[in-house]
Amino acid sequence: MKKAIIFDIRRFTVHDGPGIRTTVFFKGCPLSCWWCHNPESRDLHAEKSVKHLALDGQSFEREETTGNWMTVSEVIAEVLQDRIFYDESGGGVTFSGGEPMLQEAFLTDLLKECRKQGIHTTLDTSGYASHDAMADIAGLVDLFLYDVKIINEDSHIKYTGVSNKQILENLKFLYASGNNVILRFPVITGITDTTTNIGDMIEFVTHLQTLKSSHPQTLKFSHPQIFTSSHPQILKSTHLQISLLPYHAMAREKYRRFCKSNFLEYLPDLKPADLLPLKAEFESIGMKVSIGG
Repeated sequence: MKKAIIFDIRRFTVHDGPGIRTTVFFKGCPLSCWWCHNPESRDLHAEKSVKHLALDGQSFEREETTGNWMTVSEVIAEVLQDRIFYDESGGGVTFSGGEPMLQEAFLTDLLKECRKQGIHTTLDTSGYASHDAMADIAGLVDLFLYDVKIINEDSHIKYTGVSNKQILENLKFLYASGNNVILRFPVITGITDTTTNIGDMIEFVTHLQTLKSSHPQTLKFSHPQIFTSSHPQILKSTHLQISLLPYHAMAREKYRRFCKSNFLEYLPDLKPADLLPLKAEFESIGMKVSIGG
């Protein structure tokens, strides 16, 4: 029986796709971004940590285990508990992480089951996967929340630990094949918000918007039957959108708890207002831009 390691399931989330959603967090990530706000998601195994708590003026410690191996049926059972809220709000389930594509076979089974149940699916991904893996799941996902961090490959390797070549190629593939994609751009002072990177981003996005939708029969999908699904928004060209995500230091305590190196320990938070000039810059090239979420 297939299992995957999940480190959290959060209900009533509203920033991980449309409507009210349940977000399933996969454990394990091939990237090691300096600004990662879920450092407990990196390793593909359960981890013990000590959490410091305060109650009624007293402090105490509690040992916790992060990461639980679950079957598809167990995850779907959790998701279905909130189905009434999806139906009323236009919501659904979001698969996040970590990187869900690291456990792609399990993710595929989950997506198929959601399709059978008529549940809207969103995949929050770094895009770091093989082309074949991305093509296999492309038509099973209703909306991609796709991270684009740094365009220059050397800088991307420095700050995330991996090349971005396949990430950018997968994004081109998804957009050209008409999938619904919202870009997510983490704005990190001195790293991603540099003049060079912003210029590279604008050049890349401008090119992306010129790509034409391809006919689905010309693409190499492993599940051609998905194109007859009840989700007609799949494979329609959509207006390219981007969400600007201001850096926040909320994960500092988690870095300590899980004994991870925090390279940005002293970097100050960004406020949404700090991103308004960048928002205007992306809007000037015809993008729909939001801040946060």
